[in-house]
Amino acid sequence: MSNTASQVALVCPSCSPDEETVHEVLKPGGQATVRCTACGHTHKTRIEEETEADLDVIVSQDDESFSASAEVPEHEELAVGEEFVLDTEEAILLVRITSIELDEDRRVESAYGEEIRTLWTRAVDNVSVNLTVHPNENREESRSVKLGVPGDHEFTVGEREEMAGEEFVVTGIHVKRDATGYDRDKFDFDGDSVPAKDVKRLYGEDDSPTAWSAW
Repeated sequence: MSNTASQVALVCPSCSPDEETVHEVLKPGGQATVRCTACGHTHKTRIEEETEADLDVIVSQDDESFSASAEVPEHEELAVGEEFVLDTEEAILLVRITSIELDEDRRVESAYGEEIRTLWTRAVDNVSVNLTVHPNENREESRSVKLGVPGDHEFTVGEREEMAGEEFVVTGIHVKRDATGYDRDKFDFDGDSVPAKDVKRLYGEDDSPTAWSAW
């Protein structure tokens, strides 16, 4: 959620005196030695250390939730939909911000670290996807199952999947409300693709060899 300690944004007296460029920190300290990555100029400057805010983080994972904490620069702006790596006692997780809570239980779409009381998040590195499988003949009933998959696994309409003992062709995908970058919430055209971490519900047609039998 912040720059690496070895790189900072600073003005360069050689190539960019008015706008900041990325500098590599060669020697930290009160008067740090830095090198501009744009032109290679090395110079000394004072790097202001940014105060960090300690935030409460609520992590939702499958049907459970737990509390954690995270340190972020006070003047860094966070927004709903952003993802970051969270180091918890249970595991290191990739999480997505689903809600930002300020004092007096106010909820906002974005805020600076110093303003935030609680970050509400959802784990997205490994997720559970609800799947509804329709029979390829009307001699069976539809069934619902839950799939455990990596968050970056792509489901594509028209493609066949085999997982959790199910064999099916993807026919439709509903996306979650906290997913960003989509122009609609349902995808059902061949070739439409959505990563598992954004899937609210997956629809498929049974494609197993025993999906239908005349006997």
